[in-house]
Amino acid sequence: IPRDLCGWRSRHRDPMKRLLLSVLFVHQLAAMFAQGDTIPVTPDTTKLNMDAVYGRPFQQLGGGSIALGGYVEANTRYSNTDGISEGLSFQLPRLTLFISSSITRRIKFLTEIELEEGGKEINIEFASIDLALHPMLNLRGGVLMNPIGAFNQNHDGPKWEFVDRPIASTTIIPATWSNVGFGLYGKTARGAWVYAYEAYLTNGFDGSIVDNAQGRTWLPAAKANSERFEESSNGVPLVTLKGAIKHRRYGELGLSWMGGVYNRFQEDGLKLDVRRRVDLLAIDYTARFGTHGPAITAEHVWAMVDVPDTYTQQYGRAQRGGFVDFVQAIVRKPVFGWKDACVNLALRAEYVDYNVGTFNETGGNIADELVAITGGIGFRPASGTVLRANYGYEWQRDLLGNPASRTAKVLVGVSSYF
Repeated sequence: IPRDLCGWRSRHRDPMKRLLLSVLFVHQLAAMFAQGDTIPVTPDTTKLNMDAVYGRPFQQLGGGSIALGGYVEANTRYSNTDGISEGLSFQLPRLTLFISSSITRRIKFLTEIELEEGGKEINIEFASIDLALHPMLNLRGGVLMNPIGAFNQNHDGPKWEFVDRPIASTTIIPATWSNVGFGLYGKTARGAWVYAYEAYLTNGFDGSIVDNAQGRTWLPAAKANSERFEESSNGVPLVTLKGAIKHRRYGELGLSWMGGVYNRFQEDGLKLDVRRRVDLLAIDYTARFGTHGPAITAEHVWAMVDVPDTYTQQYGRAQRGGFVDFVQAIVRKPVFGWKDACVNLALRAEYVDYNVGTFNETGGNIADELVAITGGIGFRPASGTVLRANYGYEWQRDLLGNPASRTAKVLVGVSSYF
């Protein structure tokens, strides 16, 4: 029987309900909290971040093969930067719908459609057909979620105790980064170990990553190019590779790489520029230590961009950043008729450097970096619903390393599968 996010035996069929209390830190630190735990390993410990796309609660429509699901997020936010505030705001950042179908034996389809900012934007984040040939050889084609890091695939709001998504996973890795393409994936288990891989060719980035309103190297700018779902910007595929290994008790470690040419280097056979690459390397770790122990999630990413020499030094050729989440359940008891209710405490530490390097003229450090820490409390009346309150503090320095601007923010929200 799968365990849900509170560590209870779940009445839901979703085997991913326990995945969120997972993550990176130092192995020994988490082990201290889990000392003495002798709970036996349960079957759902074979689940990995790559399984998140199908590991959601679906409702079957009658006796057919179609199933529906989704989740919604609603938040309120108050922030203050160096004494200046724009007041209180209410948000509906996203409403996401899932539709899946078992077409026939070993063939299935799933799509994820997201409505952002109250319907201002409608995006197809995932829409693929999977053909299962062998546990270690499965074909996938359509709109794919590039498996760079862990968060990009496992991003559903109800799985997290934090209102905001991780900074590095949204501003260095474009959040919910997906493209049209195809590839292979597979997974196998031997004893206490689970091994998996993914390999995809897709359309990719374009020149907007260094030509945008941000005035810096900014990979998320490529998300605004809807034409990437119709054709490549330069005819060279983006390659994404990920390998993951998991011990059923001590967590999952993933290593991923994504890279390709981003600029239009030729037009109708006429050479316009050299091929300029963008490459990202990410390492991630997720773990849940025992039934009642802590959950840790961590991810770190490096981005390398071949910026033209004609650009100023404010456009970084290297970026890096990451986050560490620590979540611990402190109360598990029936509340107002919710038999499996729980309360979680959470802590997130983040760091992002958008321009790794030094100035050519002085040799001084190029700053353009941000440090943040966020604490939170989450109440889960059921495993797929979370009411969460966060307090965060950020220190952000500009390109020249002037004294950091300071931002304090209070966020309260709810997120739920339906």
